[in-house]
Amino acid sequence: MNIAVAIDSFKGSLTSMEAGLAVSEGILRAIPKAHVTVKPLADGGEGTTDALTAGLGGESVSVTVTGPCGAPVTARYGCLRESGTAVMEMAGAAGITLVPNGKKDPMKATTYGVGEMILDAVKRGCRHFLMGIGGSATNDGGIGMLTALGYEFLDREGRRLPPDASALARVVRVRTDHVCPELAGCRFDIACDVSNPLTGPRGATWVYGPQKGVTEEMKPLLDQAMARFGAVTAACTGHDHSQTPGAGAAGGLGFAFLSYFRTVLTPGAELIIRATGLDRDLELADVAVTGEGRLDGQTAMGKAPVCVARHARRHGCTVVALAGCVTEEAAGCHEAGIDAFFPVLRQAVTLEEAMEPEQAKKNLSATAEQVFRLIRAVRHDSGGQ
Repeated sequence: MNIAVAIDSFKGSLTSMEAGLAVSEGILRAIPKAHVTVKPLADGGEGTTDALTAGLGGESVSVTVTGPCGAPVTARYGCLRESGTAVMEMAGAAGITLVPNGKKDPMKATTYGVGEMILDAVKRGCRHFLMGIGGSATNDGGIGMLTALGYEFLDREGRRLPPDASALARVVRVRTDHVCPELAGCRFDIACDVSNPLTGPRGATWVYGPQKGVTEEMKPLLDQAMARFGAVTAACTGHDHSQTPGAGAAGGLGFAFLSYFRTVLTPGAELIIRATGLDRDLELADVAVTGEGRLDGQTAMGKAPVCVARHARRHGCTVVALAGCVTEEAAGCHEAGIDAFFPVLRQAVTLEEAMEPEQAKKNLSATAEQVFRLIRAVRHDSGGQ
């Protein structure tokens, strides 16, 4: 029997690969001759870098960059040297969690460190980037990142502007003389699960700005400034992505990627599935195992396990999901392609006890074993192997 395992992390407990390997152990106790492949799974947000770096045999790189408030921070990304791929989360350099309580300043918060992180990877030979852009602290349209990469944004007097949102209303020209030349050969695959444009009532500033400190009074002025930046960018690049779905992601960082680089925006889980080559495993598999820490109504609406199920069903796989807990709303996962799901808790314990990594591994492994003992028995009774 061929089995493909791709299970999301149990946040605060197990990484994607730790969960997948625990499931594999249980399967092999039930069916020792089974062929089991384990691939990392994530949705492009927190944990994506660790999942892909570990799952694809990469190395973790730490680099000191400029944080969203201007102070140095240590950012980590994954480097897959064999393929020249870097795996990054913009939040590692410009995430909201890097902003101290009470220090949100949307006019000064910058993505400059994201550009520094990209430059570091370019120097290491990376030309393909897998980038998650969720959880940003910024609303700078990507001007910070672009400045770090060598773009110069000038005002009417030809003076260079600062790499933050305070510059957006004053930009009149973009100078490209000092742009990192290797960027022309780079490709960016961006994990993006939002469809917001750069500007307007559904744009970056109006929808996501408040969580970054944008006040009601600031909204129209900052949105107008972003529109100006978009118009100047269009004049520079020859194409206008201000209304492209996803341009408003991460405070307009999606727009910067689309406008200045060879970029494709893809829903997070779909991007990870593509990057790991999971479809090749599913094509050969009889059963696919997926899951996450909590299976609920949101899972059924398209989270990573349902994306796996959608791909698995195309290849005719039976789909099983395992989770730390399930809610009544998780029943919607059946319509979304998951044939059966199982909570892994085996006795009444506290949440802290359930999330203890070794206990979680044991629970996953034991549940997987029993599920596949049943599958083996059913297949035997029906004449399967």
